[in-house]
Amino acid sequence: MNLIIGILVVVACTIGGYMLEGGHLEVLLEAAPLEILIMGGTAAGGFVIGNPGIVIRRTGKALGLLLKKPKYTKQSYIELLCMMYQVFKLAKTKGLLALEQHIENPEQSSLFTQFPGFLHNHHAVSFLCDYLRLVTLGSDKPYELEALMDEELEVHHMEDAGIVGAIQNIADSMPAIGIVAAVLGVIHTMGSISEPPEVLGRLIGGALVGTFMGVWTAYGAIGPMATSIKAILEAEAKYIQCVKIGLLAHLQGFAPSVSTEYARKALLSETRPTFAEVEEATGALPAPGA
Repeated sequence: MNLIIGILVVVACTIGGYMLEGGHLEVLLEAAPLEILIMGGTAAGGFVIGNPGIVIRRTGKALGLLLKKPKYTKQSYIELLCMMYQVFKLAKTKGLLALEQHIENPEQSSLFTQFPGFLHNHHAVSFLCDYLRLVTLGSDKPYELEALMDEELEVHHMEDAGIVGAIQNIADSMPAIGIVAAVLGVIHTMGSISEPPEVLGRLIGGALVGTFMGVWTAYGAIGPMATSIKAILEAEAKYIQCVKIGLLAHLQGFAPSVSTEYARKALLSETRPTFAEVEEATGALPAPGA
């Protein structure tokens, strides 16, 4: 929604201001299709050349995030904290071995199926189950697991940074690509130098549309899109960060309620539930394993 509103504001204010100055809209409309072909094709070709296939595929998916509502809400995090509370309570009351049947087949687990939002997040499920499996195998030193978690999360961060960097590179290149389109327009104009002034004027105006569109799209659309995707990916990374903090607190021997409180504190203020909301939600849970 923000993407659509932002683009409408940019287009309305730019074109509206141009027309209020007495600009000729037909010059823009006549030149725009060919300028879009030249600039769009050059940008797309450079994007394909400069990025591996996995970045290209993940960039397409990331752009789709701009049209969706936020993936994680306060309710999503209440569910996540409740799930961790149940896991930690089961481990405390029945021992680590009681977790094995759940982490080996989480899709069929009576514990995890209580929390469908978490269960549908395959990355989060894999992250939690992998580290719980290591704990059941005897790797229970929090500082060692934290270092390993940080390495895994750094890889994920680098992959996200590759997506943002690819889009930002397009934004940075658009003004120069616009100059290329403008130069081609000037070359075309020079080939028609014998035409009357009114024809030359339209050709020169059309050539300058390339420069205009390069700067306009870079700072009015593509650059802001890169910034927005970066913010979305960072907010989504908090979901895994929350799991990490809660798991490490549990490994240090804290009670389930304290471990979930540690995890709650790691969340962004916009989506962070209050202590009372979490306490109420966890209090309504059935006994783990029941």
